[in-house]
Amino acid sequence: MAAALAVLDEGRTPDRALLRDAVRASLADLARRAPGRSVEVRVPPFGAVQCVSGPRHTRGTPPNVVETDPATWLRLAGGRLRWVDAVTEGRVQVSGTRADLSGHLPL
Repeated sequence: MAAALAVLDEGRTPDRALLRDAVRASLADLARRAPGRSVEVRVPPFGAVQCVSGPRHTRGTPPNVVETDPATWLRLAGGRLRWVDAVTEGRVQVSGTRADLSGHLPL
């Protein structure tokens, strides 16, 4: 994740493999730190995880969803972007009462 963030900090776009690996590693880290299945975090096209304790989702569209692009996700996970700013600016789409990840970020 550090290498991808360094490239983003320079105003450049990381190559696809670096971006993919950083997103997947950080999503796995989130799932370890906030175990559960009540929130689905989606970072297309690279990954999605279920996390945060609470009522478990089993079928269809989950009631608590967080979705964002890879660069925004890495900036959130790496502490370069605050959750409230990303949501306010529309860089993160959230739905559901449990979809606030501010207590879990940065990683």
